[in-house]
Amino acid sequence: MRLSSLAIVALVVGASNPTSVSNALAASECSRSMELADWGENSTGDISVTFGDSCIFPITLRGAASSSEVSQKPAHGKLKKLNIATYEYKTKARYKGSDTFAIKATGKGPKASGTSVIAVHTTIK
Repeated sequence: MRLSSLAIVALVVGASNPTSVSNALAASECSRSMELADWGENSTGDISVTFGDSCIFPITLRGAASSSEVSQKPAHGKLKKLNIATYEYKTKARYKGSDTFAIKATGKGPKASGTSVIAVHTTIK
């Protein structure tokens, strides 16, 4: 316990601002295989996460998102909106199997604009 506390104190002392601390503790990007359509078209994809872990899921359609929301909550984890184009998925501690969630996002790209639903199928190892 003492070693963990010392490591966190060292991390905080070594950080120049609060953003550095939050970035240092942030989850990594989800390992994914995905075919993203253009704005106004729906997309599906697959991610893989180790049970009890979390990962960052960015909306990577070309252009810029103007709004986003969770349209289907995961049954075996939690989905947290970090900003307009980034979500964090966290699995339940002892669950292994599959999960699904969906994000509805509106935006504009170089070729199209509109609302897209991104359905994500998750494998929890």
